[in-house]
Amino acid sequence: MAESTFLFEILTPQRQFFSGEIEALTFQAHDGEWTILKDHAPMVAVLHPGVVKIKQNGAWKDAINSEGYMEVGHSGVILFAQTCEWPEEVDVNRAERTRLLAEEKLRQNQSLAEYHTSRIMLARAMARLRNSGKNVNLD
Repeated sequence: MAESTFLFEILTPQRQFFSGEIEALTFQAHDGEWTILKDHAPMVAVLHPGVVKIKQNGAWKDAINSEGYMEVGHSGVILFAQTCEWPEEVDVNRAERTRLLAEEKLRQNQSLAEYHTSRIMLARAMARLRNSGKNVNLD
């Protein structure tokens, strides 16, 4: 293990998405963008759907995450998300259909729980489309 690295894992209900020694990571929280380096103070953060940027072996790579949370501890960092995927794994057509469905649901009268579910669905679809690496018009 290199001196400037720490263990990082991304877990979803379906699989262990990522596990390895990294140099840094950046993620979107509800209160802004955070960067974690080796020996960061222990904390728990709520994740906003977006991109987790992972620096490994001097190079940055992006993973698109949905809602979840992250625990930073002395032995490493664990990110728990409902979904996580590499940009090349994004099915743009499916994400676009989900975006349209979520927008339609938000225009309808819903219970508070349904409203929050629709907002999460829309945020996840927008994160997937925005960060898919494919040229997508979101207007």
